Amino acid sequence: MTKRLSIIIPTLNEEDHLEQTLSQLSSEEDVEVIVVDGRSSDATRDIAKACEAEIISSPKGRGIQMNRGVKASSGELLLFLHGDTTLPCGFAPLMRKVMGKPGYSAGAFALKINSGRPLLSLIAHSATLRSRLLQMPYGDQGIFTSREMYDRAGGFAEVPIMEDYIFIRELKKYGRIFILHEAAVTSARRWQNMGAIRTTVVNQLIVTGYLCGVKPPTLARWYQRLKGL
Repeated sequence: MTKRLSIIIPTLNEEDHLEQTLSQLSSEEDVEVIVVDGRSSDATRDIAKACEAEIISSPKGRGIQMNRGVKASSGELLLFLHGDTTLPCGFAPLMRKVMGKPGYSAGAFALKINSGRPLLSLIAHSATLRSRLLQMPYGDQGIFTSREMYDRAGGFAEVPIMEDYIFIRELKKYGRIFILHEAAVTSARRWQNMGAIRTTVVNQLIVTGYLCGVKPPTLARWYQRLKGL
């Protein structure tokens, strides 16, 4: 019997990307799509409605939004997808196959950045390699798990930053993390806005700070300051 898949998409002003993200999802069997909007001021909600996604409102914050999406969902499998990320064809059977493997608590896709720049291709390849070696994918790779494992991990920490990192660390306590060869394609906007090298360095500084015991609210303030330098 095919397990129902719930796709949870936290959004905040995603009108430039959301239609492309949603347009590919309806072709898969036994899938529900839930857009959890953090009070967007643009056309995000109108686009979600036009694409026939279920829409729920939430205070902004990805951890909060994704937890609310899970509460509203009915699937046995859960996929947490960013609003600017598209999935490969046939993503649902790939996910179901992974979650049927013994010893695995979660999975994610390889990363591809939607850009023709060789540097960004190298960054994406390095991120995929790192996530395979360390079993630590990030949210823009489309993290998926079962409802049972989500509950065991305690859901997402409702913090202003690092919610995906904390979630994966919890999931690793219950099994391995499978990284598919097929890629999720994410927008290049973060790397374009802050610069490719700077974005990579800042991300690693934030992870290092967390591992050294700095609390997420402080890390979020650091991140905003580093972005503005």
